[in-house]
Amino acid sequence: MNKPMPVSQKPAWLKKRLPPAAKVHNLKKRLRERKLHTVCESASCPNIHECFAKPTATFMILGNVCTRECAFCGVKKGEPLPVDVEEPARVARMAKELRLKHVVITSVTRDDLPDGGASQFAKTISLLRESNRATIEVLTPDFFSDLEPRPDIFNHNLETVPRLYPEVRPQADFHKSLALLDQTKKRNPNLMTKSGIMLGFGETYDEVIEVMKKLIEVECDILTIGQYLQPSKHLHPVVEYVHPEQFDQYKEIGEKMGFLHVASAPFVRSSFNADDVFKLPVESGLKK
Repeated sequence: MNKPMPVSQKPAWLKKRLPPAAKVHNLKKRLRERKLHTVCESASCPNIHECFAKPTATFMILGNVCTRECAFCGVKKGEPLPVDVEEPARVARMAKELRLKHVVITSVTRDDLPDGGASQFAKTISLLRESNRATIEVLTPDFFSDLEPRPDIFNHNLETVPRLYPEVRPQADFHKSLALLDQTKKRNPNLMTKSGIMLGFGETYDEVIEVMKKLIEVECDILTIGQYLQPSKHLHPVVEYVHPEQFDQYKEIGEKMGFLHVASAPFVRSSFNADDVFKLPVESGLKK
């Protein structure tokens, strides 16, 4: 079977209106002044202008250089800097200044650290708890650690289907990522768990459904599904632009399977509108 050819022209449904630039530039300036990184900027998220204009952002701790070379990710790769012990405090202060009601913390992967960076997550959560009433969501690499204090929602993305891991996530393992979600739920049954995948790498419909089934087996509560967009010409090409109707179908199937909520649309990203995604199952009474 021949490998699908990459596509070059974006379809009409992949267009967004940009909000006024002033608010976006203002938040970028404040982040630079406080020496803080966001995955929004580092990964070239297509929703950055919309989020920064609110203003809100997904804080990226442990620096902005990743030790892995995933073929889909625009974050810098290489040798990271030493851990910044003041970073958690700066994140907490910034979240308070922005009056965030829901704070999302992610990080680069730090295979150079014995705990993978878990202790930096724990410090950040602790300081956020001290200074903010916001709910806290973490989007972690594949380190195995029971975070204390606990976040309100634990997110770890599978990113793609198992068959495509060697070309999309060559330094990761699908089953290890799935096991992380499984162990997290078993240790903390009341902790809401979340995962996400991207479409457009050449996966099949049946493969997507199988991943959804695997996540249901480990009692994952929330699923996000979005369209992969190539951050730079050096990264994995887009093989397919999936039609919005197909995203709607995956959402319907996922919610019938038992997910508390499925966010599925071309511009959906793991942390996009994370506050709303978290509140929906809670307000509906499905999750306390």
